[in-house]
Amino acid sequence: MEVCALASGSSGNSFYVGNGKEGVLIDVGITCKQICERLANRGKNAEGIRAIFITHEHIDHVRGVDVFARKFDIPIYLTKGTSENCFVCSNKSLIRIIKNNEIVKIADMKIEAFSKFHHAVDPVSYNVYLKKKISIITDAGYGCKNIKKHISDSDFLIMEANHDERMLENGPYPYFLKNLIKSDVGHLSNKQSAECVLENSSKKLKNIVLSHLSKTNNTPQIALMAFKSALNQKKDVQPNIDVSVREESTELYRI
Repeated sequence: MEVCALASGSSGNSFYVGNGKEGVLIDVGITCKQICERLANRGKNAEGIRAIFITHEHIDHVRGVDVFARKFDIPIYLTKGTSENCFVCSNKSLIRIIKNNEIVKIADMKIEAFSKFHHAVDPVSYNVYLKKKISIITDAGYGCKNIKKHISDSDFLIMEANHDERMLENGPYPYFLKNLIKSDVGHLSNKQSAECVLENSSKKLKNIVLSHLSKTNNTPQIALMAFKSALNQKKDVQPNIDVSVREESTELYRI
């Protein structure tokens, strides 16, 4: 399997998972042009994308879906609630409605949707299976039972580490927004995320890519420090830990 964070952050998110020949995108929160360029930079092309899976309706996850899907005639999978609460694609024939815990088979891979808590109508995260298990978990208010369950047997984890709690508290955001971010329908802090992985991961977990970092309330260095400090307490789980950013893709990881 191959996996790459094409972009991740409050201004745009998109993740590629493939089998070496074909692949899928989880979210298209950057432009069609950017998706094509970043795929090409990792030796991939848009013609090899077989499906798009959407996590929820926020613009940083759906910004480029319409143009990309229509340009390459790619089906879009999303929940009914998400479909009804945002503009996804003007070509309605490309839209496929899925349910929580439903598994879709694409290019020898199994893609599984599971629910989480976030300030959206019907948000989901995804697992992708092909001998190994990749879990992509962002935009979650807390480590609910579904998140804990899927962390527990993941081989590769893309995990939200949105904010440093002190930076958020002392930062420029208005009071109501700080409270939303900290709430159970907001975003996981570095500490919450690291503790969730510490308490639920197994020795199967070989890679973690920290994602959806706040530009204002976090830094890659602080997020990495929080995770490394937490996981040092668990000697049987020593994964490689990297950080994804909004400006460029990560490397193409092969597992």
